[in-house]
Amino acid sequence: MRVVIVDDEPLARGVLREFLLGHGDVEVVAECANGFEAVKAVTEQRPDLLLLDVQMPKLDGFEVLELLDGEIDVIFVTAYDTYAIRAFEVHAVDYLLKPFPAERLAEALDRARQRLTSKAKPAQGFAADMRAERAPLDRILIRDRGDVHVVPVQKIDYVESQDDYVSIRTGGKSYLKEQTMGDLELLLDPSAFVRIHRRYLLNVARLSKIALGAKDSHVAILADGTELPISRSGYARLRELL
Repeated sequence: MRVVIVDDEPLARGVLREFLLGHGDVEVVAECANGFEAVKAVTEQRPDLLLLDVQMPKLDGFEVLELLDGEIDVIFVTAYDTYAIRAFEVHAVDYLLKPFPAERLAEALDRARQRLTSKAKPAQGFAADMRAERAPLDRILIRDRGDVHVVPVQKIDYVESQDDYVSIRTGGKSYLKEQTMGDLELLLDPSAFVRIHRRYLLNVARLSKIALGAKDSHVAILADGTELPISRSGYARLRELL
């Protein structure tokens, strides 16, 4: 069983490494001090299991899982009990509260082995699972192979649907994210983003004016001069918001 350890505390990583030495079938393929390193390690090493802290700088444990979107089994290892329910909502194998004995980790590893043996992988779609009863996103995480781009929501110009992907336009650049437009729309603040067309989600703060198009249609003109089509239902939603 190939394992990646993710914890921002060197001492905590050392304890986990020592506990794992007692398991001959476990190989630690990477140790990471933050979420960015974790995403890169999983992309490159393709491990079977993550031992993952929750509260870390840059990206927390749940943001790491969102970027990996259910590709890997996870055991949470944390000093906080407040995330337990959320952890099992995203199909974690186990949830260990620091400090814990080696025997407790052994139990969790047994559960991970059973899941791997039965090939009962966690359900896909972590982003959808994590959106319930949460505040709107303030940033969007975009995985590009081993790299991660962090885009503040207020800097987004618009989002374009491309089948099972969305293209996020910001500051003259476009980033492709594997997520449906419908899922992303539910995660954003409805007072700031409006679906003006089946293909386009607009940051209202970027709207400069609404112009008439052909055959009584309407066009959204952004501050940078970009023109986006507005459907009839999109025009109604936009007018209601404005």
